[in-house]
Amino acid sequence: MQIQFIDTAPSTVRLTARIVNQGDGLGDLDSALVDGAPAARFKGSAGQVFEGFAMDAGALKRIAIAGAGEPDATNRRLNVERAGAALTAKYLRSGEGELVLDLGRADLSGEEAASALLGVELRSWSYDQYRTKLAVDKQVSLKTVHVIGAPAGTQEAWEVQSALAKGVAFTKQLVTLPPNMLYPESFVALCEEAFAGTGAELTLLDDAAMEELGMGALLGVGQGSERPSRLLAIRWNGGKDGDKPSAFVGKGVTFDTGGISLKPPPGMEDMKWDMGGAGAVAGAMLALVSRKAKANIVGVVGLVENMPDGKAMRPGDVVTTMSGQTVEVLNTDAEGRLVLCDALHWTQEQFDPARIVDFATLTGAMIIALGNEHAGVFSNDDTLADQLLDAGKATGDKLWRLPIGPAYDKLIDSPIADIKNVGPRPAGSITAAQFLHRFIKNGTPWAHCDIAGTVWSDKPGHSWDKGATGYGVRLINDFVADNLE
Repeated sequence: MQIQFIDTAPSTVRLTARIVNQGDGLGDLDSALVDGAPAARFKGSAGQVFEGFAMDAGALKRIAIAGAGEPDATNRRLNVERAGAALTAKYLRSGEGELVLDLGRADLSGEEAASALLGVELRSWSYDQYRTKLAVDKQVSLKTVHVIGAPAGTQEAWEVQSALAKGVAFTKQLVTLPPNMLYPESFVALCEEAFAGTGAELTLLDDAAMEELGMGALLGVGQGSERPSRLLAIRWNGGKDGDKPSAFVGKGVTFDTGGISLKPPPGMEDMKWDMGGAGAVAGAMLALVSRKAKANIVGVVGLVENMPDGKAMRPGDVVTTMSGQTVEVLNTDAEGRLVLCDALHWTQEQFDPARIVDFATLTGAMIIALGNEHAGVFSNDDTLADQLLDAGKATGDKLWRLPIGPAYDKLIDSPIADIKNVGPRPAGSITAAQFLHRFIKNGTPWAHCDIAGTVWSDKPGHSWDKGATGYGVRLINDFVADNLE
């Protein structure tokens, strides 16, 4: 989407939209619109849209009004964002190529106006690359939004928000790509292209380098695939020299068959998004780097493909992790924690981070527990957990905290190794988090975000269409902005 700030609306554009607060009058509009809005039960609630037509200087104009909710609402910026997103959702494939957006009607601050534009941009993302016979009325038509009446500070705030939108779009792209197009090597290539010239430092480990380091868990997951595994670190030094970085680590299983513990065929195609944690970390890093975040940050993604093969890891195998701990692998479909445990240990050895947060589509049990409304967060540090919860509330990437502790830890003790990769059926998400906790060194503040239910949606949301949601990018960005900069 091209967003242009202008002083006067072009007379050639037929579609005009404004954002209004709940309860605002519409007295300066055509009487048909003023009378029609309440008749259509339009109240100006967040994300509500009313449309009508009116004559203007002898030309028929299409007029849209989007509600931003109550002006004193605690979630004001999210409500304004919903208004912008609702306009895009309605007109993206409407046949209209341009829209004039009037931001001068709802008493918005520059930050709030930029949030409206963020909604416009986020909801415009679509992926039609492989659709060769898309009907004309299904094709994206809206290409340009002309912004008038922008309050002071909007353009400066939009520069920051547009960087965030760029990161979210990158995550959506990674999560959406089919598994024959996205695999460990191509994931790396896309990151190398995205971060070229940004000032970020990329470090790449191949199979040989990881084998030399003793990453038997991560490599064990990938050994059944013809695709080699990769570990990629993206480092941004935007903070003070000498300050320890904060690390974000993502699970990147680019396709998950379950391995020898094969998943049932129905729904297996969804497992292309089992790299959603890595996608979130990569997109967040792109957003932070693009806006030149004033913090030292590193993003690490462990990239594998989990396939059944004569070389694949078997249930009952014992693997040795980089930390030296041994793992009895009882279920090869509990593979994400094996990828993460080596990635987490390497991150701590390589960067000595001040804090570490991992993101992973780790367990189906999380979807059973929380559905698609919240991701789960587990942590050994109350302050870190609260900071992440606050970031989730502010951005809409919602989290809910669940417990870890010694009672759960006992459930993953192995009779023949240091640890087993699955516990009993109860508390499946908790024992997965407890597994990861065993690889956190020296009391380093750590949080694990199980995002299995939030990276993909079977129905449209306010800032995404059906499919990839971009979950995690805004959460990380807001966490960094509020606590590290």
